[in-house]
Amino acid sequence: MFKILFMSTSVGSLGSGQGGGVELTIQNLAQELLRRGHQLEVVAPSGSWLTDIPVTTIEGNLQVPVQTQSRDVPICLPDNSVLANMWDYARRVQHQYDLIVNFAFDWLPFYLTPFFETSIAHFISMGSMTEASDRIMHSVIRQYPGTFGVYTQAQADTFPFAQDCEILGSAIDLSLYQFNHNPEASLAWLGRIAPEKALEDAVAAVNLTGTPLKIFGKIQHPDYWSQIGRNFPDAPVEYRGFLSTEKLQQELGKCRALLMTPRWIEAFGNVAIEALACGVPIIAYRRGGPSEIVRDGKTGFLVEPDSIPGLVKAIEQIDRLERSACRQQAEAEYSLLSLGDRFETWFDKLINN
Repeated sequence: MFKILFMSTSVGSLGSGQGGGVELTIQNLAQELLRRGHQLEVVAPSGSWLTDIPVTTIEGNLQVPVQTQSRDVPICLPDNSVLANMWDYARRVQHQYDLIVNFAFDWLPFYLTPFFETSIAHFISMGSMTEASDRIMHSVIRQYPGTFGVYTQAQADTFPFAQDCEILGSAIDLSLYQFNHNPEASLAWLGRIAPEKALEDAVAAVNLTGTPLKIFGKIQHPDYWSQIGRNFPDAPVEYRGFLSTEKLQQELGKCRALLMTPRWIEAFGNVAIEALACGVPIIAYRRGGPSEIVRDGKTGFLVEPDSIPGLVKAIEQIDRLERSACRQQAEAEYSLLSLGDRFETWFDKLINN
């Protein structure tokens, strides 16, 4: 059995929603590894919590999310950086562990890798974001081959070292999601409310079709959210907040479909497999991770990126799909058992080699 130290994202507390899909990945992977008998500690910013998983919280100021910055942004750390404090803790306890797993998409953990005696695996949660990050990652993977994991091939292809990445996918605890065969009229949009997620495209589409849209997620950019309201004052939308998994799956399962409209290369899209588990088909842009998840014409529709007419056409056809096929895909491809097998194999190679 392995002793593993998880180093969380540093842009928000676990459980806050600020970290996006990587929060769910940490929860699910830690849960499965503990079930298999491995020893595990999660290090995360203060205020963090996970269900039935030990978390060591660290004080300090949060990092600015990299997706909010330009590609040429300089490397910077806030005063009393929580990221720096977390990795100082990791340095002090490293010899208690067989492996350190970094989930923070930031320059600092990559830079620190050669200075640690315990091996570090980097699970990269986004595609290429900045020149500085790409450069340091490329340098590290040349020195430590096999230590980078990603969600999807589409995500890996955004980097110059795509062929060196371990494709690991994602998963959810399917027992927490109930299949709903009889949806209501509304559609769903789920995720961080931020410009790169392009919520305005979904709102524009339902404004044309007159279909109710329920919006779930953390409002990360209040000004962006307010601008959408001003641009579409009469759109049939309802904000339902950032919900717990239990409440979210109940609400999501009632929806006819999930709209996914990212403007950027989505690394995976955990919200997609949450929808599939509830029997909810997906209408997504043919871009990034969702293009590898959705079975076009069977468990959803893939639409030309940034095409509002494409979204409208898919909405009009969504009732042709069998919701049972969505649940079947989730069970076949996105169980915690499968996720644990993939990561355990990767960790075994890194620890024993």
